[in-house]
Amino acid sequence: MAVTDLASLKQDLTRRMDGALETLGREFAGLRTGRASPALVEPVKVEAYGSEVPLSQVGTIGVPEPRMLTVQVWDRSLVNSVVKAIRDFGLGLNPAADGQLVRVPIPQLTGERRTELAKAAGRYAEGAKIAVRGVRRDGMEQTKALEKKHTISQDDEKRWHEEIQKLTDGYIKRVDEALAEKDKEIRQV
Repeated sequence: MAVTDLASLKQDLTRRMDGALETLGREFAGLRTGRASPALVEPVKVEAYGSEVPLSQVGTIGVPEPRMLTVQVWDRSLVNSVVKAIRDFGLGLNPAADGQLVRVPIPQLTGERRTELAKAAGRYAEGAKIAVRGVRRDGMEQTKALEKKHTISQDDEKRWHEEIQKLTDGYIKRVDEALAEKDKEIRQV
């Protein structure tokens, strides 16, 4: 993308950082505290056909009751891969296969379970911060390239770097606030 002004660069970086926050929101939605939700297992990747694919691409996720998820696996040969992927995902879930249907009981929220959920939320938040910092790095590299081509002055480059850093700091703060809110929700008794 040929960026020649700060406004269009900020717009592009903002759009990309918003994407990181939206992803974090979806991941946090999957950390339902005590009741079943398809979002809980949507981030799970299943080893299928020689690559990792989202769980939703190998089966239908359902919620037959408040404390139970089901995954109707379309290909019988993938049932064991689905069970393994859900078990290994780190949410403390223990799926059981019943033919092509995988039942995933949602455990009561014990102190240990709350700690696991809080750790998962922390991992998601760190991933979002890494994504935001990656966008910042791209913006910084774009401004350096513009300065090297003499499209902008060194003073403009410095000013743009400061603007990009302010934007990044704002998004990192929003990620931290979202994590604090989710952590509070998880730890409520």
